[in-house]
Amino acid sequence: MTLWRIRATVDDRPGYLSVLTASLALRGVNILTVQVQPTEQGAVDDFLVDAPDTLDEAGLIAAVERGRGRHCWVARSEARGLVDQPTRMLGLANRLVRDPDAAGEALRTLLGADSVSWRPASASAERGIVDATMLLADPAGGSFTLRRAAPAFTPAEYARAQALVELAATVARRSAEQVTLVLPDDAEVAVRPACADDLPGVLELHEGCSPRSRQRRYLGGASLPQPARLRRVLEPNRGLTLLATAAASDGAAESVVAMANLLGEGDEAEVALLVRDDWQRRGLGSALLRRLARHADAAGYEALVLHVQAENTPMLRTLRRLDRPTVTERDGTLLNLTVPLAAERKGTLLTPGA
Repeated sequence: MTLWRIRATVDDRPGYLSVLTASLALRGVNILTVQVQPTEQGAVDDFLVDAPDTLDEAGLIAAVERGRGRHCWVARSEARGLVDQPTRMLGLANRLVRDPDAAGEALRTLLGADSVSWRPASASAERGIVDATMLLADPAGGSFTLRRAAPAFTPAEYARAQALVELAATVARRSAEQVTLVLPDDAEVAVRPACADDLPGVLELHEGCSPRSRQRRYLGGASLPQPARLRRVLEPNRGLTLLATAAASDGAAESVVAMANLLGEGDEAEVALLVRDDWQRRGLGSALLRRLARHADAAGYEALVLHVQAENTPMLRTLRRLDRPTVTERDGTLLNLTVPLAAERKGTLLTPGA
């Protein structure tokens, strides 16, 4: 007996699947697993079967067609194909929890793709399935492109792949930069990604900053931002928000003392910092900016963009400490600063065996 994978489309009507399975059974084919994926063209049935050695690919296709199946695809399988789809997904999810950078390889394993590549792309780029290509949005910024000659991708496979990419982005977001920083004056702060539950602490941060600090951060005024705006800042659709927290001297609970934002816009990422007044000029802003730059590098952005008031000397000094070439354009009292990032990208084509 030989293991085979069979994929075929049948009319999504009562009894049609049984006609197909009966046609296979008449030829001694034992169905080990079956998945049914609804599509606009009908139900796509994905079988793992054990067939007699005398039955070749042409014979299996003929059996499927006699069972009213169409668009048939047949390929030999291995024993690992006996793992059911939920178990396979859980295994790949476990791998991504340990290594979120393995998203490309996990996608290839999940779908048997011929190639997987990553590149920066704007949020408005088209997503979905076109012929033999699948384009997935990466919440961290950019997109994955998968290609498979056969069989054609299905909407169900697209949903699974997108869920896997979103899991990898979430794990990376939660694990990135979870460190303790020791500042030049020996003060310690914890740095971690923000989440929606941090809203009260971030509101306290803004209330603890002087009007001048808030005006330098938001450019348009010194008033406190609305909670709805801060929620969007805490969990941007594309990018990363880092928070720095420190314990109070009286032993009270930790408070948020700084917030650093990275917002993806096309191939560039806009950066902004807010540091509580009593924590300024202590190296904290420089440390946060370096971490955002490393994240933007890894995410494949071409440049960092900052909008800084010309009189904001502390922020300009912080940017100089980044020690990267900077292009400056002046617009009245506002400086638009662009910092090109490294040319090396994670968008290298992933080929089988790489």
